[in-house]
Amino acid sequence: MNLEHLKALVAVVDEGTFEAAADLLRVTPSAVSQRIKALETSVGQVLVRRRVPCTATDAGALLLRMGRQVQLLEAETSAALGTGSTLRAPLPVAVNADSLATWFLPVLHQAAGWEDSALDLHVEDQGYSSQLLRDGAVMAAVTSDPVPVSGCRVELLGSMRYIPVAAPGLRRRFSSPGGMDWAAMPVMKFNAKDTLQQQLLAAKSVQQAPPTHTVPSSQGFLAAVRAGLGWGMIPELQLSGELADGALVRLEEAAHQDVALYWQAWSLDSNRLARIGAAVREAAIDQLRPGTRQEPSGPSRAGNRRQK
Repeated sequence: MNLEHLKALVAVVDEGTFEAAADLLRVTPSAVSQRIKALETSVGQVLVRRRVPCTATDAGALLLRMGRQVQLLEAETSAALGTGSTLRAPLPVAVNADSLATWFLPVLHQAAGWEDSALDLHVEDQGYSSQLLRDGAVMAAVTSDPVPVSGCRVELLGSMRYIPVAAPGLRRRFSSPGGMDWAAMPVMKFNAKDTLQQQLLAAKSVQQAPPTHTVPSSQGFLAAVRAGLGWGMIPELQLSGELADGALVRLEEAAHQDVALYWQAWSLDSNRLARIGAAVREAAIDQLRPGTRQEPSGPSRAGNRRQK
């Protein structure tokens, strides 16, 4: 397999069109098309779905992953030989939105000093981030999946704790001597895959969904809860001052849900992957709760919510 052909495949999938890939590679769109056709001929399968944006087929995903690995090793070998260019090598990583808004931030501070890498973050649901590894879209991922993707290493990082909270006025409106009116109190959700709130409602034997508002942003979700739009499960790490100053209140003192987080990365002898893995591990040790390794047990917001 020709390295230039593999680079063309990576560029087409990353950029979305043959024209944009040509601009990136500084060749003509016709040259990119010829390289993709040559690669497809060499393996005897269609590798790219020609649409906007272009996407890899199942066979293309295997070669996409290989192409990224070869490019990474090529860049590191060239750097070791002193013959590498000054361009930063891309480092695609998947991370969920709640992590990105909280404990993952120190990783960004460290990455700011990496002159040989360009961090390419894919904000994705935890339950889907492992699929990005399978597809070759990323080299590493924060995920809820404890089962390693083929060719990857997995390690437990710890747990994020989610707490049901609401604005004081909202809790007062739906409180009575008999307790909270869970069936009537408006509730928040991050997106259609967010089930954390629904799990708590199910535990309260609420059969019909209360009025539900959708806000697909970690910061926006917290702001909406503060505004009294509805109650929601908020990461403990995001509640640095809201509970202390009374801007938000717990709906139940002991209620919480712990979400186990894992780090999956290619089993590749790469300095760049080892470096970001160490940064992620350090940030997790400092901020996440100690976790217990879990086996997959079906959908949860661990794999579905703001993990976006």
